[in-house]
Amino acid sequence: MPAAYTYLDHNATSPIRPAVFDAMVEALQAGGNPSSVHRAGRSARARVDAARRQVAALVGALPAEVAFTSGGTEANNSALVGAGRKRLLVSAVEHDSVLKAARGMEIVPVDGNGLVDLGVLEKSLAASAEPALVSVMFANNETGVLQPIADVVRVAHAAGALVHCDAVQGAGKVPIDLHGLGVDYLSLSAHKFGGPTGVGALAMRSGAPFASDRLGGGQEANRRAGTENVAGIAGFGAAAVAAGDGLATAEWRDGLEAALIEVAPAARVYGAGASRLPNTTCISMPGVRAETQVMALDLAGICVSAGAACSSGKVTRSAVLLAMGVGSAEAETALRISFGWSTVLEDIERLIAAWRDLYIRVTHSDIPRARAA
Repeated sequence: MPAAYTYLDHNATSPIRPAVFDAMVEALQAGGNPSSVHRAGRSARARVDAARRQVAALVGALPAEVAFTSGGTEANNSALVGAGRKRLLVSAVEHDSVLKAARGMEIVPVDGNGLVDLGVLEKSLAASAEPALVSVMFANNETGVLQPIADVVRVAHAAGALVHCDAVQGAGKVPIDLHGLGVDYLSLSAHKFGGPTGVGALAMRSGAPFASDRLGGGQEANRRAGTENVAGIAGFGAAAVAAGDGLATAEWRDGLEAALIEVAPAARVYGAGASRLPNTTCISMPGVRAETQVMALDLAGICVSAGAACSSGKVTRSAVLLAMGVGSAEAETALRISFGWSTVLEDIERLIAAWRDLYIRVTHSDIPRARAA
């Protein structure tokens, strides 16, 4: 990406860290199949095992509890299927890799801040004696809202349910502890905090049931058949080490929001009443479509997004905001801004200036606005 660009879309993917790049090049040059018993194979196995320890340390898991995957989507799918529970309860603001993973799941609503309704969850679990799996994300990818996972675990385990937590957006940004939270399954993805794309992990509490849907060799302790992506896994481990201290950007986030609201007092920060990731802002530009904002800011050399990044590349109305009770017209004006390891204060100042210029220009022009409610 040209140096002239200001990149503030780390929740979609965070640029690869230099230490990660070096670890991957070293692994690629060394080669070797980690299932081979000769010297090259043992060297590759050592890299995978070292990365497993590094990733486990990032989320308070034991190395043996971590199975590498191709990313967060596979980790989520594997947990929901592999847990062996036919009854699934998921929050209304989950990522599509959870919401589309199985049919017939029960949706648990959220409040205006995007927090899961624990009362509804408890009543829903009590409505049937069938063993269930509850899936609630650690942090929302669009709003940054942190869910009360320890409370979810308390309610679910009291009803005999297992708990899966999609921690893809939280890992490397705020502290996460698999055993401290008490979850049974935890999904991770390397590229959200400076690692490579195409590699993730599913951390599984020791003793939690799991049946792999992949047939083949006995890799990953029979939890995921197929030769491991050694270079990607080595990069994942390096990113986990580098991201160990998380992100101390809450002050920048709060300053950004205050500055944008000063420009447009009617702007709304979504999830502001809840604890959020320190790097994420989801805010409306009153009357201006998110698609217009993304394109205009891109022309100004600033990369942000509207809602979740998806393979279609289209800007669509946010299902997360709709689940939070936001009107459809207002939801079309929401922009997501997310910082990361490479963000500097000048990036945020540049965004504020461009956002201000766009808002002033739009309010005095015929640039398409959001549809009336």
